Amino acid sequence: MSAPPRLFNRDLLRTRLSRAAAVYANADFLKRRAAEDAVVRLEAIMRDFPLAVDLGARNGAFGEALALSDAKSRVGHLIEADLSGAMLAGRTGPRLVADEERLPFAFGSLDLVVSTLALHWTNDVVGALIQIRRALKPDGLFIGSMLGGATLTELRQSLLTAEAELTGGAGPRVSPFADAYDAAGLLQRSGFALPVADVDRVTVRYAHPLKLLADLRAMGETSVLAERHPRQLTRQVLARACELYVEKFAEPDGRVPATFEILTLTGWAPDPSQQKPLKPGSAKMRLADALGVVENPLPREED
Repeated sequence: MSAPPRLFNRDLLRTRLSRAAAVYANADFLKRRAAEDAVVRLEAIMRDFPLAVDLGARNGAFGEALALSDAKSRVGHLIEADLSGAMLAGRTGPRLVADEERLPFAFGSLDLVVSTLALHWTNDVVGALIQIRRALKPDGLFIGSMLGGATLTELRQSLLTAEAELTGGAGPRVSPFADAYDAAGLLQRSGFALPVADVDRVTVRYAHPLKLLADLRAMGETSVLAERHPRQLTRQVLARACELYVEKFAEPDGRVPATFEILTLTGWAPDPSQQKPLKPGSAKMRLADALGVVENPLPREED
């Protein structure tokens, strides 16, 4: 089998995350939103998870949200794992520097894996999900979220237009993200049972596009495309992109929106005890009888 294309420079990502670690809390609003959503989903599941992993833990937002939840008593040991050791520094509890593309967990060893806003940086999302599913015990749970395709659409359009206008050509400056329509398919392709996918679209308003760029830098979410753009992003192009951003997207009060699309995936490691769909033709009652209506067959076409 051929290796997946190398879209992202994971070493550069680690460097960016480590650089952002000291200021990450200044721009962790998306991480906290995703972590709190994961905890809400966990609260609805009445079962225990003796060993759990927070994959891509960053500043520990999931652990903090869990500590304030009724679900805390149902999660035994929580291991925080992150690509950057600097992100894990200074916190108590089990911590592990781990790459989402090469997970170190034994087969069937975990009861729960949570990953919020980290897997969109993997070169092979399906491959990473397969590793997670294999690390889970039968009937183990995965709750994950990643940024979707509509993320930063305003910034993407502004940069492309500015560069094409000033240089006569344009290349990618913003990383690609998974399409919302493919979210559930990612779980199915990875072998998860009972897959569910949801989309949460968040609009954040800024006084100026440069404030958005500052937040992205603090999040460690600036582009780490493996195929670097042949030209450096000049101040002239950036200034023109900001002008276009304001011209095209500014709201009546002068502030500019930035779209973030969060795809949340929930799936279970397969187990014989799980519910399964009935086989076609196995129903014991016609749908018309169940609904109490008269069935009118469609007219047959004549040859």
